Amino acid sequence: MAKLLLITGDFGEDYEVMVPFQALQAVGHEVDAVCPDREAGETVKTAVHDFRGDQTYLEERGHDFELTATLSEVDPADYDGLVLPGGRAPEYIRNYDAVIDAVEHFFDEDKPVAAICHAMQILVAADAVEGRTCTAYPALEADVRASGGEWAEGVVTDGNLVTAQAWPDHPEWIAEFLDVLGTDIQHGQPVTAD
Repeated sequence: MAKLLLITGDFGEDYEVMVPFQALQAVGHEVDAVCPDREAGETVKTAVHDFRGDQTYLEERGHDFELTATLSEVDPADYDGLVLPGGRAPEYIRNYDAVIDAVEHFFDEDKPVAAICHAMQILVAADAVEGRTCTAYPALEADVRASGGEWAEGVVTDGNLVTAQAWPDHPEWIAEFLDVLGTDIQHGQPVTAD
């Protein structure tokens, strides 16, 4: 099973942090969640983004999400893949050298990367979009195009990169990321009581 790094921060999108963190663990992967300037055991506040027919999403307070590792103490070389949730966190964590250095490592080594929603802001800051077909929250289409990327709808896999627009894409986005990771999930026969 893979060892994965998840980078987030305050007001990362609740579902985009917690669902992949738990789903990837559920299939046997080890996931370390980190945030710049926070230690293992500390928490980040999440935000829930909902789509109710307005021109953009509505944001409400989510949960406190406990970090499992310290960004300054992890070595990206020890990880097999990277998960970048969306929300508001990417807007500011993209300004941390340690975040950009980590992202660059995964692309330089052609390791699997899963990015959803506003995580595209981190990929743009790391110059990881040029020449790739990808997606993000629809409001970031101009950012993708300005960075030399090709915009697409839905869930998109381009080599080692799996992107999605928002948390409603989880089933396909996580499944595609598991494929890129080479995860083999086997289901046995259900056990029933006699």
